[in-house]
Amino acid sequence: MTTNDSGAVVTAAVPPPDKGGSRYVSQPRRRGLRRLNPLLIIGGLIITFLVFVALFPALFTSQDPAQQDLAAQLEPPSAEHWLGRDQFGRDIYTRLIYGTQVSMVIGVSSVLLGMAVGIPVGMIAGYFRGKTERVIMWIVDVKMAFPGLILALLFVALFGQGVWNITLAIVIGIIPVFARLAHGPALAFREREFVKSSIVFGARAPWILYKHIWPNLRSEMVVIASMTAAVTIRIEAGLSFLGLGLPPPTATWGGMLRDGTTYLQTDPLFSLVPGLAIFVAALGFNLLGDGLRDALDPRTANS
Repeated sequence: MTTNDSGAVVTAAVPPPDKGGSRYVSQPRRRGLRRLNPLLIIGGLIITFLVFVALFPALFTSQDPAQQDLAAQLEPPSAEHWLGRDQFGRDIYTRLIYGTQVSMVIGVSSVLLGMAVGIPVGMIAGYFRGKTERVIMWIVDVKMAFPGLILALLFVALFGQGVWNITLAIVIGIIPVFARLAHGPALAFREREFVKSSIVFGARAPWILYKHIWPNLRSEMVVIASMTAAVTIRIEAGLSFLGLGLPPPTATWGGMLRDGTTYLQTDPLFSLVPGLAIFVAALGFNLLGDGLRDALDPRTANS
């Protein structure tokens, strides 16, 4: 197990011994969630709650996150404003709620896009081998030599701020992670008897990749995707903290954290609350990933 420059966990899935013929390919379909565990439950509850807040922020606050009241700058917490107001008189609690939308949308969508591109690329490289594999994996290795946050900063600086640009900036950094993860197992399964038998009987490469190789990868990919989502949320918060996230007055956790650093001694909640939100979101995805790993791994089913 290793980590790439953007902090994502990179593991190589090692296929179990051949079960004989094509029986093994259907195993992941029957596997499912072998058992629930505390990590899976806690992580699932945290992420479900954050997604619900992101989808329905109006259920948690009736105020406008961009509404200013300069006469109430840095007002302390009260019954009406639970976490007080920021330097522009905006309600901190309301901005925290609406900041969840940005983190969830960018964090989750960037992982889905990274998987949609990276996994097929890695599978193709492992299946076809030869020159195709060398070219693809050379590009992947070159990209993984650069820190993901640096590439994201460069992309946003060149193409501007916005949800789509920030998402693409993060996707560029995580595509090689999924490509590397999918490459090793695809290379191993390419040599299995059930794949060779399909080739002999005239099955085409897309069919083999979809029917034989992908089912043996998807459990590991789901686990890694959950853990990678924690990384993408931190990257988005880091970009916002550096002033390269969504422009004001859009509420973002990283932007709130940056604004509050000036007032740490006089108004610590200003920075501590968004920082805690980033921590809880990252923790939720990591717990969910660990729980899914234990639930989907047949080696832990009877432990």
